[in-house]
Amino acid sequence: MTAPHTSFPTLLSPITIGSRNIRNRVVMGSMHTGLEDDLADAPKLAQFYRERAFGGVGIIVTGGFPPTLEGNLTPFGQPFNSPEIVQAHAQITEAAHDGGSLIFLQLLHAGRYGYHPMAVSASASQSPISPFPAREMTAEEIESTIEAYGTAAKLAREAGYDGVQIMGSEGYLINQFLAERTNQRTDDWGGSAENRQRFPVKIVKRVRAAVPEDFIVDYRLSVVDLVEGGQTQEEIFQLADKLEAAGVNMFSSGVGWHESHVPTIVTSVPRAGFAWATAALRDHVNVPVVVSNRINTPAVAESLLDGSWVPVGSDQDAATSPDAANHQQHGEPAGDLVSMARPLLADANLVQRAAAGEEALINHCIACNQACLDHTFENKRATCLVNPRACFETELVLRPAESPKKIGVIGAGVAGLFAAEALAQRGHEVEVFEAASDVGGQFRLAMRIPGKEEFVHALTGVQARLEQLDVAIHTESPRTPGELLDAGYDDVIVASGVEPRIPNIPGLAEAKAGDVSGLQVITYAELASGQKKAGHTVAVIGAGGIGFDIAEYLLDFRDGEPQALSAWQRQWGVTEDPDSRGGLTQPRPESPRRIVFMVQRKLTPMGKGLNKTTGWVHRAAVKMGGAQQIVGAAYSKVDGQGLHITVPEQDITEIQQAIKKAKKAGDKEALDEIHQRAQRERIDKILPVDTIVLCTGQESVRPEGTGVNSSQDGPSAPPSGEPTTSRIHIIGGADVAAELDAKRAIRQGVELAARI
Repeated sequence: MTAPHTSFPTLLSPITIGSRNIRNRVVMGSMHTGLEDDLADAPKLAQFYRERAFGGVGIIVTGGFPPTLEGNLTPFGQPFNSPEIVQAHAQITEAAHDGGSLIFLQLLHAGRYGYHPMAVSASASQSPISPFPAREMTAEEIESTIEAYGTAAKLAREAGYDGVQIMGSEGYLINQFLAERTNQRTDDWGGSAENRQRFPVKIVKRVRAAVPEDFIVDYRLSVVDLVEGGQTQEEIFQLADKLEAAGVNMFSSGVGWHESHVPTIVTSVPRAGFAWATAALRDHVNVPVVVSNRINTPAVAESLLDGSWVPVGSDQDAATSPDAANHQQHGEPAGDLVSMARPLLADANLVQRAAAGEEALINHCIACNQACLDHTFENKRATCLVNPRACFETELVLRPAESPKKIGVIGAGVAGLFAAEALAQRGHEVEVFEAASDVGGQFRLAMRIPGKEEFVHALTGVQARLEQLDVAIHTESPRTPGELLDAGYDDVIVASGVEPRIPNIPGLAEAKAGDVSGLQVITYAELASGQKKAGHTVAVIGAGGIGFDIAEYLLDFRDGEPQALSAWQRQWGVTEDPDSRGGLTQPRPESPRRIVFMVQRKLTPMGKGLNKTTGWVHRAAVKMGGAQQIVGAAYSKVDGQGLHITVPEQDITEIQQAIKKAKKAGDKEALDEIHQRAQRERIDKILPVDTIVLCTGQESVRPEGTGVNSSQDGPSAPPSGEPTTSRIHIIGGADVAAELDAKRAIRQGVELAARI
């Protein structure tokens, strides 16, 4: 690897853990990819880790493997307890070692998070994120589980692993034993902090006894639980002392339980927002500590290790950008190593690029969760919105083109830009033509939403990489497929995106044209782009993902500035008080700057279709802002009084409960009657707003002569009059005008580029 760049001397410096030397301080944190459950997927998992190892990572930590069958996350998982799994994993450890990385096997017992009827826990209980109740483990089962951890560690060594990470955080089984919240036992395994801590201590002792001295034992410690009935800092420190004495070589920090009502890893969480908790642990223990959570750039990682980190919005930091870090005032480091999990999904070469001084080329993780954690919780293979090759390295291969072509891309949104990059990587000659004055399309609007400011890095990064690949981007340059084909391009990719759909509501067209006194109607694009401003009382029509984004935009008071860590902590009720249990206090969100009504036609609860791991955050944020939510609305007209609607006369909560009951019973007749009654029995309502924002969907934008077929459906009719051609390909929003689905758009573009 290239000699360490002077910008990141600490991050890229070696460190010794136990008796092992690690080439740098970058840990690829554990991620369950969906390739762990079937031994036939081991070659795919090996290639996934191989690319990260050759990209320069110091230590790789695998996704979680249970020591016992009951510890599985899913019914189809593979406990690490057989010669067959050892043999399969030998190729995984070999791949990591070939690239110069150490690799640890994570041992994870799901406990009551197990998505299967065999789930067990410290006490009988049911997690709010699992449909299956967990039964209480017997004393005999506890002892056998401890033994199973030792066996799994021994087998990990045989498979070539350099260490194990014992998952003791995020609300999994070990964490369930440690917290009063889930441990109501009165025997030797509960009733006091000392008894609750026996389980992890005995696990570490058993693991340490099962492996040689040079085998690293890493314990992922919950430095703050973020749930009621969680641990205090004193209890966490007491546990850390015992674990260190039992043989732990290093601590990796874990933050929050999966059932916590505090977000920990979504984009809106300030960078390194929980570093303070890891720093407190580091001050207490005598072994290396790994700092984690919302660390996605080498600059932030370096500042956490050299002691110069200053949270955004603090007195010492002007917070001029999300990357702001004050290197003038040095304090104590927050950790000795840095865990960067999702950032290494996004860019396997992150470390190598940092070492070469090419950080501008990094494909940054934007913490959207759409293709990684959302996929995991949906039992799909994980990947990455900005890197669809992640976890598909053996299938989505960008091989050198046998016959390089001249290819024109119409549209410089993310679909077009990432397709152009993949095409250029294969050796094609590529040019991009954009009708607007800026690149980014709908993604440029998304990055203006509060908490999504970091989306800008996806655009700046891909532009830098395209410049390195000599791909020209022409703005204010509309083109049609026919013009490019006639100009000598071999293929044309149409990625011209979408435009907002305008609903047909009486009076709306006049208001949008400015002909209704005291009321303006604008689209989400006009608002988010800054082209138009909203008034004080606003109705948001449409409550999908865009509607929630716009509601947050309207309620927010920051005017585009990143949220200060202290303000974020007040909003979500997070405290650094060491005496607090779980690190929680009373939330104190800021007062909203507008009155906002969110209106949707459907009778279902608002935000039901939002993404699994981030949707609850958006729903909570608009609730904190006091947004008034109206469901089951029919739009009557728009005039100077505001937005006229009708709503069901019956209480909406009763309607929703009845719908849920009818669906559960499979009673279609009852369901039809509920909807018919909601349509029959209605009352008029006027929302006295000065602004209406339209979030009512999108329509595809296609240049003249594009045709009607997508890149996946076959050839499109060419504008040049030829009978057929396969030279025009439609991707992204131009293909399907769904919600702002950058995940689909980028993947479609890269998959197309791999085929051409």
